[in-house]
Amino acid sequence: MMIPFIASDSEASVVDVQLLTLGTAIVVFIIFFVLAAKFVWPQILKGLDERDQKLRDDLDSAEEARKQAKSALAEYEEELAKARTEAGELITKARQAAKAAAEELRSNNTRELAEMKNAATADINAAKKAAIGELHNEASTLAVAIASRILDREISSEDQQTLLSESLAELGQTK
Repeated sequence: MMIPFIASDSEASVVDVQLLTLGTAIVVFIIFFVLAAKFVWPQILKGLDERDQKLRDDLDSAEEARKQAKSALAEYEEELAKARTEAGELITKARQAAKAAAEELRSNNTRELAEMKNAATADINAAKKAAIGELHNEASTLAVAIASRILDREISSEDQQTLLSESLAELGQTK
């Protein structure tokens, strides 16, 4: 059970002391608040503003770096595409040059083979004409020799056979 509060003189002084403590606490709080508002809060706000500005600057520089990196990447990809295109063109030109060189070699070889064939044919024909000429010379020499023997004596059928055999033997020796 609770006893009802009855204020007495001794209790009144306790309440007065508590009011004095309360008043002092309020005055100290107000003085602290005023001093804090005048000296501490500006420093805290200044630090927070500087931190905020630094974060904004860092974000701006990061965004700028991202843009530069994106730009560099696009430039790199463009240069890579150009390089690939140039490489393809160089390969195409090299293939065309190789085809042209091969075709030129083929035509040169064909022409040289035709020239060699014509030269060989001409050499064969010249050798053939020379052989025929030598054969005619030998035949005429033999004919003259046969005629001179015939004129030296009268020929019988045996002489004709002998003369023919000798002529053929001489012809065989000259070959």
